[in-house]
Amino acid sequence: MGAHMENMRALLRLDLDDVRMIGIWGPPGIGKTTIARFLLSQVSKSFQLSTIMVNIKECYPSPCLDEYSVQLQLQNKMLSKMINQKDIMIPHLGVAQERLKDKKVFLVLDDVDQLGQLDALAKETRWFGPGSRIIITTENLRLLMAHRINHIYKVEFSSTDEAFQIFCMHAFGQKHPYNGFYELSREVTELAGGLPLGLKVMGSSLRGMSKQEWKRTLPRLRTCLDGKIESILMFSYEALSHEDKDLFLCIACFFNYQKIKKVEKHLADRFLDVRQGLYVLAEKSLIHIGTGATEMHTLLVQLGREIAHTQSTNDPRKSLFLVDEREICEALSDETMDSSRRIIGMDFDLSKNGEEVTNISEKGLQRMSNLQFIRFDGRSCARHSSNLTVVRSSDNNCAHPDTVNALQDLNYQFQEIRLLHWINFRRLCLPSTFNPEFLVELNMPSSTCHTLWEGSKALRNLKWMDLSYSISLKELPDLSTATNLEELILKYCVSLVKVPSCVGKLGKLQVLCLHGCTSILELPSFTKNVTGLQSLDLNECSSLVELPSSIGNAINLQNLDLGCLRLLKLPLSIVKFTNLKKFILNGCSSLVELPFMGNATNLQNLDLGNCSSLVELPSSIGNAINLQNLDLSNCSSLVKLPSFIGNATNLEILDLRKCSSLVEIPTSIGHVTNLWRLDLSGCSSLVELPSSVGNISELQVLNLHNCSNLVKLPSSFGHATNLWRLDLSGCSSLVELPSSIGNITNLQELNLCNCSNLVKLPSSIGNLHLLFTLSLARCQKLEALPSNINLKSLERLDLTDCSQFKSFPEISTNIECLYLDGTAVEEVPSSIKSWSRLTVLHMSYFEKLKEFSHVLDIITWLEFGEDIQEVAPWIKEISRLHGLRLYKCRKLLSLPQLPESLSIINAEGCESLETLDCSYNNPLSLLNFAKCFKLNQEARDFIIQIPTSNDAVLPGAEVPAYFTHRATTGASLTIKLNERPISTSMRFKACIVLIKCDNDEAGDDGSSLMVHVDIMDKQNGLSVPYSPGIYTIYPLLTEHLYIFQGEAEEVTSTELMFEFETMSNKWDIGECGIILEVPSS
Repeated sequence: MGAHMENMRALLRLDLDDVRMIGIWGPPGIGKTTIARFLLSQVSKSFQLSTIMVNIKECYPSPCLDEYSVQLQLQNKMLSKMINQKDIMIPHLGVAQERLKDKKVFLVLDDVDQLGQLDALAKETRWFGPGSRIIITTENLRLLMAHRINHIYKVEFSSTDEAFQIFCMHAFGQKHPYNGFYELSREVTELAGGLPLGLKVMGSSLRGMSKQEWKRTLPRLRTCLDGKIESILMFSYEALSHEDKDLFLCIACFFNYQKIKKVEKHLADRFLDVRQGLYVLAEKSLIHIGTGATEMHTLLVQLGREIAHTQSTNDPRKSLFLVDEREICEALSDETMDSSRRIIGMDFDLSKNGEEVTNISEKGLQRMSNLQFIRFDGRSCARHSSNLTVVRSSDNNCAHPDTVNALQDLNYQFQEIRLLHWINFRRLCLPSTFNPEFLVELNMPSSTCHTLWEGSKALRNLKWMDLSYSISLKELPDLSTATNLEELILKYCVSLVKVPSCVGKLGKLQVLCLHGCTSILELPSFTKNVTGLQSLDLNECSSLVELPSSIGNAINLQNLDLGCLRLLKLPLSIVKFTNLKKFILNGCSSLVELPFMGNATNLQNLDLGNCSSLVELPSSIGNAINLQNLDLSNCSSLVKLPSFIGNATNLEILDLRKCSSLVEIPTSIGHVTNLWRLDLSGCSSLVELPSSVGNISELQVLNLHNCSNLVKLPSSFGHATNLWRLDLSGCSSLVELPSSIGNITNLQELNLCNCSNLVKLPSSIGNLHLLFTLSLARCQKLEALPSNINLKSLERLDLTDCSQFKSFPEISTNIECLYLDGTAVEEVPSSIKSWSRLTVLHMSYFEKLKEFSHVLDIITWLEFGEDIQEVAPWIKEISRLHGLRLYKCRKLLSLPQLPESLSIINAEGCESLETLDCSYNNPLSLLNFAKCFKLNQEARDFIIQIPTSNDAVLPGAEVPAYFTHRATTGASLTIKLNERPISTSMRFKACIVLIKCDNDEAGDDGSSLMVHVDIMDKQNGLSVPYSPGIYTIYPLLTEHLYIFQGEAEEVTSTELMFEFETMSNKWDIGECGIILEVPSS
């Protein structure tokens, strides 16, 4: 793993503030996920938010018939995991960008296989805050290249020695074999091949065996192992006991990525000890038990399903899970199915059934009397329900179609049903014949039910119920018989008015989630029986204005979420919550004060963010001795912190962002020695920090961004020697730094951008030998940096728009990225030629630049001042020029031929620009000619027609005739293609004109806008997959053309409808146009 980490470190570049997407590419089983997980565990503490997204393939079917909805669900899941808030619902795909654009995140997207998945989760680097890192593991190199990911780590097959060590770690628990096992281990390693998965599985299967057992096993290994992964996995499966084999097949076919406690309960009648069986499979490396759930590798899932299918074919009496769509269709339509066939589970993804008509036999359904586990994904069922018919047998064996969906009617009785999971159930209620007597788990998210059933039913086995996003649900059934119910999840059941009184009496209820139930007016009374309740989520229950005092009877409550409620006060009975660990009040903007919290000695996480009316914290907060995370961000009325905050010695994160009324920090903060992250950004009233801040020995990250009244840092600041990131950007009153800053020798990132009164830096910064990044952009009074220093680790120096800065900064020869655009630097020393690592150089144009020939082969970005009248033709000699900025060069009339290396031209506001005397053979990335109103027709044609990987913008009130298909009003148009067969892949270029939705005066809008394009096959009503899917455009202007490209996949129709949608209530599409380009081969 050490070698992988060393290679990844060079790609990650954690010292840089840019946002990077890094691909980890290789075949199945080679260890991509293992590398990504290890990275996450090693570096996540350096990021504000971090998570890993697994099982992406299962959430995003191929083909995807409703891409937008699936992408929305994926993004919702990602945000929920990222911010550790289970019950959020996002209205559109722009939310991820809005939530994460100022956050430093570490996101792992595991096993990605479609561009649409990346479009939903990480479409652009601008979605994430500075310093973010996005890791994508995939088997598909082309996918990474299509997403313009340049940082790619190819995971090679393990070397002989590496393979031997991996095998030994799993066979012996160490990197070398036991005495006497060396030759045996070498031979088995060679037989197992170079895939880490195979080595792990093989090593685990032999672990604990004696030498004699190894020798007896070896002949069979020589016979059955051929170095291919399939034979290795099959050998390990065959070595299992009969019961463990059966459990392996259950996980592969139905219970992968399921919580262990649920797997145990569902399979309790089938196995003697489910948990022990899971541990056996984990010890054999056949499953991974992570975060309380089972995880099985894709190759092992495939193996298990193939074995199950073969067994059922050879012996119909074998228990069977139906997971293949075609096999399910055959079983449901089989009038003569062998009654001895024992089908116990069915996992049917209707979205993968496409347009196939499924004839469902009523007899086929009736014969499945042993069915215990049902999982149906009906997210596309509403659109395609007309394709699903039922065949009823009569005496003359005559069949006729019925428009009623037989599966959804469930007009048969499954006497043994234990699990019913149905996404998007499209009925008002379950059929009256539905028998839940043995039901353990009921999951029906996004159903259209008004109620589940009438009257009372026996529910003694029911433990988990989830009806989330069932927006039409008006009432719950009588749950008084559900005496074993542990979880009741009702998030975003927005029509639900009340919760039955019996819920407040359920003694075994552990989780009650009413997140987003906006119509609930009151909670049931909680009796003294509810001692089992551990988690209560009332976030966004906006009609709820008070809590019952009986809530105090939930004495074992550990997690309480009251976010975004209109509470004026909290009941005094919450003093009984002595076991409370997580308390969320984020967004309770009317809450003025907190009650006594002296008994909350177990509290670890207190979130008071956006409590804008909160003036102070109670002194009893000091009794929360186990508090680790305190969020007071956006508490704009908070004036001070209590001195008792110093008693919270276990506090690790203190977030005071945008506490704009906060005047001072108590000196007792110095007692909080375990604090590693302190965020004071936006505390605009804060004048100084207490000297005791230097006593916080564990402090690693300090954010003082936009503390505009902060005059100085205390001299004791240098005692915080573990600090590695210091952000002072926007501290416009800061004149100097204390010389003691040179004592913080672990400092890696120093951000002083927009410190407009900063005159100089102390020479002691020369001691910061670990400093990677020094950002000084827009420090307008800074004239020079200390001389005679060598910051040997410095790789990024940003002096952008330091208008008084004149001397070329020679403070490190290891700089990779140097930003001097907007400075007064007009000399470049020849020594720059020896800066072998310099790859990015931004400079401003000056008249004598051509004389410094040694720099012309190094410059990658060139900025011109507003007074420039002409771009010299020798600019084309700058061979590595990547970007050209001509912002508001109002006197510029024309552009000459520019370098072929150029990919970005920003000429926004060049009001006099008429001609573009240039041509390109390569596609450009971005063309911004906004407000260039005098462009001649030739220049306009050049901008419109040149290929761009992102977008182009130029003035224009109407879609040009170049776009052969146009709609002069509205946001959609239909294109009829040639009747002849066409390529399955088709490129297109689109053009839109924006209009404002309201009557405000037309003009600039500084924000960007996301535009979603939906392509529909008019012949079958299905969405056509295409990339990139979502486009971000900027700047936002009326009477301007926005042009972007895309590629549609799997086009088989002769008629397509393109529909454009803005993700904004301020802007709409006025006109749109399309031109089809040469189909890709």
